[in-house]
Amino acid sequence: MIDRIRLLLSQIPTNALDFSALADDANLYDAGLTSFASVQIMLALEEEFDIEFPEAMLTRRTFSSIAHMADAVSQLTRKAA
Repeated sequence: MIDRIRLLLSQIPTNALDFSALADDANLYDAGLTSFASVQIMLALEEEFDIEFPEAMLTRRTFSSIAHMADAVSQLTRKAA
């Protein structure tokens, strides 16, 4: 799942971060992720995995690292199954 998320993140045009150079647990906001980019990431993840982030998951922490995103997506896809 981490690789799939990395690939998806690299395809978001307004995101200037090099996700291949960041560790799974690296803080993306410290690396330059903007709130606008995090919304685009959320929308891309929802489309890619056919999920919807509940309000409780719409936090800075959820999108602060690739590992946190993978955890959130895993939780949501398990609930949907």
